[in-house]
Amino acid sequence: MPNNRRDFIKKSALAGAGVLGMNLSGQDMFGQSGKNHERSADGMVKTGFIGVGSRGRSHLNDTMALKDVEIVAVCDIQKSSLDEALKMIAGKGRKAPRIYTGNEKSFEDMLKNEALDAVIIATPWEWHVPMSVASMKAGIPYTAVEVSAANTLEECWDLVNVHEETGKELMILENVCYRRDVMAVLNMVRTGLMGEIIHCRCGYEHDLRSVKFNDGVHYDFIPGGALKMGTEAYSEAQWRSLHAIRRNGDLYPTHGIGPVANYLDINRGNRFITLSAMATKSRGLHKFIIENGGAQHPYANIDFNLGDIVTSMIKCANGETIIVTHDTNLPRPYSLGFRVEGTSGLWYNDGDTIYIEGKSKNPHQWDESKEWTNRYDHKYWRERGQEAEGGGHGGMDFIMLYDFFDAVRNKKPVPLDAYDAAAWSAVSALSEMSVNRGGSLVDFPDFTRGKWIKREPLFARDEKFPVDPQRTLINDLF
Repeated sequence: MPNNRRDFIKKSALAGAGVLGMNLSGQDMFGQSGKNHERSADGMVKTGFIGVGSRGRSHLNDTMALKDVEIVAVCDIQKSSLDEALKMIAGKGRKAPRIYTGNEKSFEDMLKNEALDAVIIATPWEWHVPMSVASMKAGIPYTAVEVSAANTLEECWDLVNVHEETGKELMILENVCYRRDVMAVLNMVRTGLMGEIIHCRCGYEHDLRSVKFNDGVHYDFIPGGALKMGTEAYSEAQWRSLHAIRRNGDLYPTHGIGPVANYLDINRGNRFITLSAMATKSRGLHKFIIENGGAQHPYANIDFNLGDIVTSMIKCANGETIIVTHDTNLPRPYSLGFRVEGTSGLWYNDGDTIYIEGKSKNPHQWDESKEWTNRYDHKYWRERGQEAEGGGHGGMDFIMLYDFFDAVRNKKPVPLDAYDAAAWSAVSALSEMSVNRGGSLVDFPDFTRGKWIKREPLFARDEKFPVDPQRTLINDLF
């Protein structure tokens, strides 16, 4: 007999999990597949790339820094992107991969023909879900997809459902979760330095006007150049601008909401429950066109639907609130606007400042962030920081891909999984819904189907900074 009531409850709950936590795919309630995948005899991780535009080539470069990862196949429909990718691979002394091209469904041939351990997808947004679903259904053990992972609620459910049906792993490539200061703050939060977290702010505040009208002559649009979007444009201007015409909501939430979700243990003891969003009028893109193309430019008559600033508020099951801002049509310096505030202190990213009650140098005065982030530097950066130098986005892309391939090598669950991909990406669809309804409150789907209550927060645990036991008190009762 158990010694006390807590032991009894805990053992009963675990016994129930053993029976009720399995689905027909052989996958347990924590999202771990019982299926094994035998790697090739040479021990190399056979990897395929779908999409080698500018973002895909950045991933390609960081992946080639990992000596046990072989680039087996590459798929893209644009010759210029393929040529650049092959040049990069040859420049690293790597074996030339097999090429798949010719039409928009060429990736299906790659998935069917190649024995791959992993696939990395970096394509326009509308292709993320069809390609991820095809990869999992083709039996690829590990799929990594760029952000945002999905555009609609139906697509979010597709990612979750196919992951559960196939038992294959899906990781959302949200690189900001691996930013050095973001990971240091994760250590601060988990150790209880800031007390109980009450409120967070985040967003994507980035002047993308030059990206949305890029003619391809320069990396970004240059004043006086030719305004281009759609098929005749370059890179993201081929498709991203069209979303600004047709949609109105937070179109790109995951850079901000991903790190905040980790701070708040979303899908792992906590979840988003409701969202309300409002959008301003749209003026920024029209003004940019008039200033750079004139009132007679063909784009001057376009009615852009996307509000210049979209503000979403989210309520969490454990009582926290989050404000998420999308601001890409106006002139401004880059910011993700992080603010993490708890009962004992807060981090304010825009000012690079931190205040911890009773521990900061002076009462009611900010400390510089580095005084704290250096002290709480995450083990990924302590161990891999020098290796990450030269990697994409200040090295955080390398750290992210290293973490992904560590999961592939060791056949373990990915750190940012299909449930994260769905919940974080759903902010887009839900904000569009709320904006269209005048800011009304909308319910957030529970993509884990109740499993969030017992799932453990496993992302980027750092043994040097043990988790505050108060954060796991509720789960310890079961």
